[in-house]
Amino acid sequence: MEFNQHKPIYLQICDRINELILSDALKAEERIQSVRELGIELGVNPNTVVRSYEYLQNKGIIFNKRGIGYFISKDAKELILKEQKKEFIENEIPMLFKKMKLYNMDIDDIVNIYRKE
Repeated sequence: MEFNQHKPIYLQICDRINELILSDALKAEERIQSVRELGIELGVNPNTVVRSYEYLQNKGIIFNKRGIGYFISKDAKELILKEQKKEFIENEIPMLFKKMKLYNMDIDDIVNIYRKE
């Protein structure tokens, strides 16, 4: 995994786990890699992975079974979609409309471009 220097690594790890959940590579109730395993795989400090797991646990996306490991929560996919849709609506759509106005584009232009792909 290559990290973006403009975003904290622990959040990029969270994004990766979220993508794996959304793509069904990780499923509800499935155990995820241990802190140590993921730290070694990604070449990051285990404390960074702990921070990622704590963040995801606070969001309800994963849960910890003491002594066994971390698991994907039953409603993880729905929680991720809800949060990402909110982020899209609050941040990306306004930027899209700002650029559309700047480039003198309207919704029909976007729809036509989308339909051609």
